[in-house]
Amino acid sequence: MNAPMRRCPSIQSDSQSITLPPPPDLEAIKQRQQATWASGDYAVIGTTLQIVGESLAEAVDLHAGERVLDVAAGNGNATLAAARRFATVTATDYVPHLLDKAATRAQANGLTVEFRLADVESLPFADGSFDVALSTFGAMFAPDHDRTAAELLRVVRPGGRIGLAAWTPEGFIGQLFRLVGTHVPPPAGVRSPVRWGDEPYLVELFGPHATDIQCRRRTFNFRYHSAAHWIEVFRTYYGPTHKAFAALDSEGQARLHSDLLNLLESRNVAGPSSLVVPSEYLEAVITRH
Repeated sequence: MNAPMRRCPSIQSDSQSITLPPPPDLEAIKQRQQATWASGDYAVIGTTLQIVGESLAEAVDLHAGERVLDVAAGNGNATLAAARRFATVTATDYVPHLLDKAATRAQANGLTVEFRLADVESLPFADGSFDVALSTFGAMFAPDHDRTAAELLRVVRPGGRIGLAAWTPEGFIGQLFRLVGTHVPPPAGVRSPVRWGDEPYLVELFGPHATDIQCRRRTFNFRYHSAAHWIEVFRTYYGPTHKAFAALDSEGQARLHSDLLNLLESRNVAGPSSLVVPSEYLEAVITRH
């Protein structure tokens, strides 16, 4: 069988030389992302998403006593869901403030959880340490998708499961990211996080090392008083939106605010007296070889 064709990094001829741009500095991008998620207070947003963690815990069919790792855990939605089902849970994130918030929630719920500061692209655990790895809207934001997938596969035992929740490209959050990107362009050369919400892409990332991949498209409803209320909350507390507004001058902020209002109002299914915006996400369960 012939080897697949691959693009060469440089094509030269007698008349010209075409050179591809250098690859992005993923480590520098990760540092900026870390600062983004440390800004605002994601826990204010994250707690509204608890139902996603509960659904994911059911989708992976968690059993009491299983060893569970929640990566990029944020304020701990999947962490709490797994601990409520009597799993032995370790929660990781690279933002200390978010882990502190998750630990406070676990304590308030009377749940025992181990919290570790860790980067999803370089997890400090031995191969096969866990029966299940979970991530709700977390792993998808790591800049190196291949490395992230490889780490998730590495720390899960053969026959174990990886449960993921990721916003889809077509859904509201996918549209939000594209809109914000027209005002504050994302780093060049970095794959979009919402690609994790695309079934064929997950098969590309995990398929060679999986015996089964089950995907289901679900909907989370953002519920706020109005479009202006949503913008106020997300501008204040949600790192990516918070940083986008901070990067713009007053005129740019006004344009972004107007575009967000239009997007929210076009997706609102609650009528003029409230805001309910359905946002599609992909729930995936990957069974490791």
